[in-house]
Amino acid sequence: MSKIRILIADDHNIVREGVRMILDGQEDFEVVGEASTGRQAVEEARRLRPDVVVMDISMPDMNGIEATSKIRSELSDTQVMGLTMHEDESYVFELLKAGAAGYVLKRAASEDLVSAVRAAHQGEAFLYPTVAKMVVQDFLQRATPQEQATLDGLTAREREVLTLIAEGLTNQEIAGRLYISIKTVQTHRAHIMEKLNLHDRTELVRYAIRKGLIEP
Repeated sequence: MSKIRILIADDHNIVREGVRMILDGQEDFEVVGEASTGRQAVEEARRLRPDVVVMDISMPDMNGIEATSKIRSELSDTQVMGLTMHEDESYVFELLKAGAAGYVLKRAASEDLVSAVRAAHQGEAFLYPTVAKMVVQDFLQRATPQEQATLDGLTAREREVLTLIAEGLTNQEIAGRLYISIKTVQTHRAHIMEKLNLHDRTELVRYAIRKGLIEP
């Protein structure tokens, strides 16, 4: 089985080293390069053509949002996963609008980063808990009768997880609350998003536009 080839873009050496250590620990991952600026990230992506770029938002020379837009416009087979300290939803949705598959906070658990990279490689959106909370709460508030029927199709456990997502709990907190593993929480969350049709990047961008978080 071919490995997922990854480029890490961050202007802090210690962050790149930490991310590389986490990703290199996965048998199906291969870190093929690093970049310390947005412009270098674009150049290295062109040269290496990785499957996934783990992209910091705040970088010198060119920010991660602009770099993401350039990479996605030129390299359709390369996915981008944001890695940032910013929890402001406007940053997140601008990144999604630029073509990123999602984002992970730098304070997240290593399991979330690994799951995010795998989701990006599969072309799926990865929702960190803070964004998942906003999207799920909005969905529940505006659910049509047809969408309510979709909710009825969730299993009892998925309903529990959905409720905790809407409360803003992290994967680790949900796992602790329900006495299950983080990996099981991630699986439930993926199934929930798919059943609610919230796993698509386009749907997330539409949500952000509707809420006025980004301009059409």
